[in-house]
Amino acid sequence: MRLIKSIKTLIILGSVVAAIVWLTGTKSSQAVSRSAGDDKPAVTDTGYVGSDACKDCHEDQFKAYSHTAHAQLTTMGSWKNKATGCESCHGPGKNHIAEGDPAKIISFKNKTSKETSETCLSCHAGKEERNNFRRGEHWRNDIGCTDCHSPHSNKEGRNVASSNMLVTTANAEKPGFSTIRMLKANDPQLCTSCHNEVKPQFTMPFHHKVLEGAMRCSDCHNPHGGFELKQTRLATGADAACIKCHVDKQGPFTFEHAPVKTEGCTACHTPHGSANPRLLKYSSVNQLCLTCHSVAHDVGAVEPSGPQHNQNAQYSNCVACHVKIHGSRTSPVFFR
Repeated sequence: MRLIKSIKTLIILGSVVAAIVWLTGTKSSQAVSRSAGDDKPAVTDTGYVGSDACKDCHEDQFKAYSHTAHAQLTTMGSWKNKATGCESCHGPGKNHIAEGDPAKIISFKNKTSKETSETCLSCHAGKEERNNFRRGEHWRNDIGCTDCHSPHSNKEGRNVASSNMLVTTANAEKPGFSTIRMLKANDPQLCTSCHNEVKPQFTMPFHHKVLEGAMRCSDCHNPHGGFELKQTRLATGADAACIKCHVDKQGPFTFEHAPVKTEGCTACHTPHGSANPRLLKYSSVNQLCLTCHSVAHDVGAVEPSGPQHNQNAQYSNCVACHVKIHGSRTSPVFFR
């Protein structure tokens, strides 16, 4: 019995020693080391060489990249290739450096917009506003991440400073958020380069102060997608984006104004700009009201019998009496 126990003990000890030797050898083989007098990082058995090995050939790109949020972040978590910089997107550089062959590393020049975006989304898909990017108008129209963002440089005229570093970092487990958006141009210039039909509206006599810099397109619209046709920032629609600022118009009301409830703010207002005060669609408030409250409407219209007084009532302005046109908690005809 003693002999058997001794043999078992030796087997267990031998297994432990073998495991220690194997683990030590594995760590040694995976370690990134530098040869004496060699400034380049040595190639690991995973094929990753580090970003410093890229700058000898790609000097201009590396210099621009070094000022970006991507270069400054330290990736946290359990991602096996954390903090590898260039290779996080382009893949291991071992064979590319050894052979000088462009085909030996991932290049995005010949990839489709969606293929390139999938690389970005492998880290950035988790943030709430990006969850629906693949369902959005941009995705359906083959507009991808790099159509708006420049992964290698900041074109917004800002370098990453300590006060503008990543608020959170990105990795395979969680998204990243930066105060530096790495856009190819500033918003709204970037947006209006495609949506050029909108830009003239911001020069109308009455408009939201977008071109002046007081607002951005992305204050109301989510460029990363959504369920709304116009990609408004809130899932409940364009009205929710309006009410975010115009809180005094928010219901629910005891007496709802039907067009406000069913058609929303844009039934009466043009959101980007107008020749009329309060961004109204018509120059006269009466004219706007009479598009619904008119005797020309058939039975079943908003006001089937037309107005209760003629169009030349004592006051020439409907809202002189019907002041609560967005809805009222006390009056069914929207008086005070």
